[in-house]
Amino acid sequence: MRRREFITLLGGAAAWPLAARAQQGDRVRRIGYLDAGDENDPLAKPDFSAFTQALAGLGWTDGRNVRMDLRWWGDDITRIRALAKELVSLQPDIIVVSTAPATAAVQRETRTIPIVMAAVGDPVASGIVPRLNQPGGNITGFALFEPTLGGKWLELLSEIAPGLKRAAFMFNPDTVPAPAYMPSLETAARSLKVEPIIAHIHNDAEIETAVIALGCEPGGGLVVVPDIFMEKHRAAIISAAARNNVPAVYFFAFFARDGGLLSYSPDTVDLSRRAATYVDRILRGEKPGDLPVQFPTKFEMVVNLKTAKALGLTVPQSILLRADEVIE
Repeated sequence: MRRREFITLLGGAAAWPLAARAQQGDRVRRIGYLDAGDENDPLAKPDFSAFTQALAGLGWTDGRNVRMDLRWWGDDITRIRALAKELVSLQPDIIVVSTAPATAAVQRETRTIPIVMAAVGDPVASGIVPRLNQPGGNITGFALFEPTLGGKWLELLSEIAPGLKRAAFMFNPDTVPAPAYMPSLETAARSLKVEPIIAHIHNDAEIETAVIALGCEPGGGLVVVPDIFMEKHRAAIISAAARNNVPAVYFFAFFARDGGLLSYSPDTVDLSRRAATYVDRILRGEKPGDLPVQFPTKFEMVVNLKTAKALGLTVPQSILLRADEVIE
C-alpha cells in the first residue's frame, strides 16, 4: 500500500467517529403532545402555536430537528387513557401534556419518558408530583393554579354584584379532588360576610339543580373552579346562570367570551411558552425531577357587558379599568 493511500485511509478512519457523533447530536427528537381540542380549535390553537413558536426560538423546529407527535381528545374525555398509551408506545424523547387527568394517564403508562405539564390545576393535590420545588421522577412543568385565586374570584364577584350574600364554589370532585383555592376562598368569605357553599357536581342535571338553588333568593352567586369537566360543560353552566339570574365568575377567558359574566385566570398562552423552555432544558440533558414546578405569573381578566346588562348589573369602573378585554 502506498503511503498516500495509507494516510487517506487513516484520515477517513479518524474522521468517521466525528461524523457519527455529529450525526447523533443532530438527530431528530420526538416530542409527544397531548391536549384537548385539536390544533385548529380556536381555544387550543393559541396555546399550541405559542408553544411551537417558543420552541423554534430555542432552536427546535418541527420538521427539522424535532418531530411532533400530536394527540387531541376533543370533547371525549374517555379517550385520554387510550391516547396516552398510544403516545407512549411511540417512545418520544419527551411528552408535553395539560390537565391533571391527561397527565395522570401518561404517568400511568411511563415512569421513564420525561413529561412536561403545560398547565395542570394542582399537581400535588392530584397526586402527580409529591412536591413542587423538586418533584423528582419524570414529571415537572407549570401549575395552572395560584392558591390565592379563590379569594380573588370571590372579591371580584362581590365587586360586580354588590348584593352578594352567598356563593357556591362549583367543581367536580372526580377531577378536582382537593381544591387548593379553598383556604383563600374561606378567608375572603369571612371578610366579605358571604356564605360559602360547596357544590359538587358530576353532570348537567346537578349543574342545573345547584344554580336553581342559588337563584331562588336574591344574593346568590357562583364561582366556577378551573376543571376539564367544567370546561366541557360550560354551555350548560352559562345557560343555567343566565336563566336563573345568577352572577358568576369563571376561570378561563373563553367562559366570558361565550356569554359568562366575568373571568379571571392565568394566561395559558404564557404558560405554553414557558413549557417550551423546560422542553428545551430537558432535551439538552437536564432531569425533569430537578426542575421545580412553577406557578403562573401573568393573569387576564375578561368582562362581558352584555351579560352584565341582562343580569341587571352595572360593571364598576374599577373592574373596567383592570380588564384586559371588555365584551360589548
